[in-house]
Amino acid sequence: MQTRLGCAIAAAALSTAAGQARGDVIAVHPGGFETAAVVSIAAPAERVWATLQSPALWWEPEHTYSGDSANLSLGAQAGGCFCERLPGSGSVEHARVIYIQPSQVLRLQGGLGPLQAEAVTGVLTFELLAQETGTTQVKMTYLVSGHLRAGSEKLAPLVDQVLTLQLQRLKAAALKSLR
Repeated sequence: MQTRLGCAIAAAALSTAAGQARGDVIAVHPGGFETAAVVSIAAPAERVWATLQSPALWWEPEHTYSGDSANLSLGAQAGGCFCERLPGSGSVEHARVIYIQPSQVLRLQGGLGPLQAEAVTGVLTFELLAQETGTTQVKMTYLVSGHLRAGSEKLAPLVDQVLTLQLQRLKAAALKSLR
């Protein structure tokens, strides 16, 4: 057990040192779960914020209904839609903006991906913390509560993996926009 714990700590340290997003399942219970991920981006908060508001630039296409991130949009105001256009005039509402403080906090409410078909609510929060070094730390949390037919313990690690990937892609897109 100690060896596995030591390896996990070492992997987390290497991941953070390499600038990779580090995600974790924080809590799991029969009625939901919580995940969190953190990444440091060598860009000012304003640049990261601009990228965050454009999910078409960074959301993984494999985790869209249309297979194309270009179909994603975000209405960056309370009540705004994180939506996706589908072929044949269809659309999907992934989440709704419930709190926004430019260059600081974006909070959305909705069941992402397969959670949309479950009797759950999810709250996804991105917190941007500008560092004195000119970098930005982004903390992402997702709290899910409700009835999950497949079980929280099965879904939590999968959701964490997908959201950590999204955070890593946000970082890559923000850095690309600096070039």
